[in-house]
Parts: sequence; structure tokens; C-alpha cells
Amino acid sequence: MNRRPILLAVLTLTAAAALTLSACGSDDSSKGKDNDKIAEAGNGAEKPASPSTSAQTPAGRPKIELPSDVTYEFEWKKTGDPQKDAVLNDAEQRIKAVDMAVAKQDPLDKAYRFYSEGTAAAGSQEYIQEFVDHKARTTGLTRYYNERVDLKDDGTAALVYCEDQSKAFNRFLKTGKTDVTPVTKDSYVAYAGTLRKNDNGVWVTERLISERGSEKCRA
Repeated sequence: MNRRPILLAVLTLTAAAALTLSACGSDDSSKGKDNDKIAEAGNGAEKPASPSTSAQTPAGRPKIELPSDVTYEFEWKKTGDPQKDAVLNDAEQRIKAVDMAVAKQDPLDKAYRFYSEGTAAAGSQEYIQEFVDHKARTTGLTRYYNERVDLKDDGTAALVYCEDQSKAFNRFLKTGKTDVTPVTKDSYVAYAGTLRKNDNGVWVTERLISERGSEKCRA
């Protein structure tokens, strides 16, 4: 499949499952399972990419530095609501921080844990660990779109969005080989997350579920 793996362990089926995915399009309710693992890394001598080390910004937020071949298209629009825009910004930083941890081969990297807690952080740790186990990282372009943010009375925020992985691949560090795979329905993933603003003013992701092969996101 032309995509990065999403571990079932990442799909934390908690109360967040009640979140609707209607923002991503049609109302297909079938759940796509990730039955494909990262392929076995070959034997070779190519040196793995070495992204810069994460550092703290003056505002206390981790600095996200990624390999030049890891790129994004965030089509998330400004809402005009400062709180909703902050939710989108911190969710974007979490996504990038996870990819940075993959590139650094560090399942306990501080940056992604700055933006996530609870089951979401635990799921990300397992996701990153799989890349470490296979000596691989991500490469290519990932697109994010069809977002929606709802602020709840209990102080949480519900965020749904789509991810297009059709131009994102696995790259193996020992060989430098990129596993370029064809685009399929599983290249499109719908996400639903629950975020809460912590004492530092950061919207941290607490729970996250996904639906791979979502028809809602094939647009």
C-alpha cells in the first residue's frame, strides 16, 4: 500500500469514537484495518538521514526540524476564532512532532509528548517504535484537509480531519531505499481526536481514532 502504517494500537477506541467524521464527506461507516506492516529492511550501507536535534523555542515550545524530504500540505483554513485556530495549530505541530520522532528514531522524543497525553501519546509511541524496529522513517508529501473543530462545554475540543498519504512512503535507513507503492483507497485516512488545553496553554491531543480507506476523505 502507498502509505505509512497506522498501527491498530494507535486507534484508541474510547469515548472519542462518538465523534462524527461527517466533515470528511459521505457517511460510509466501514472501518479500514491496517493489515500491512512495514516491509523488511534490506541489507546495505547507506547512512540514514540525520535530522537536526529538537530544541526549545523562546516560547518554550519544542522546535520541529525534519528531513528536507518530509513535507506537508496543510489545507486547514483559519476559522477566525482564536481558540479553534489554536487547536488546529497545535494539532499540526503534533503531527510534525511525531514524524520528527520517527526520523530521529526516538519513541520517547519530548516534542510529540509536548503535544499529546494519555492514550494518544501511548499510541504514538507504539507507532514510532514500529519504525524504529524496522529501521525506517517516512518520506514524501502528506496532505491534510477537510478539517472541522468543535469547542465543547467541558473545555475539550473535537477535531476531525482527513489525511492523503498517496505521496508519502516508507524509507529504509540501511539501504536508503524508498518503498514507492501504488495509490489505493487505503491511502486516505479520516481522523477524530479529542484535545484539551493544558495549564501551559497548549491544546494537547488526549485521544485519537482513525478510519483507513475512508470514502469521506477521497475527494
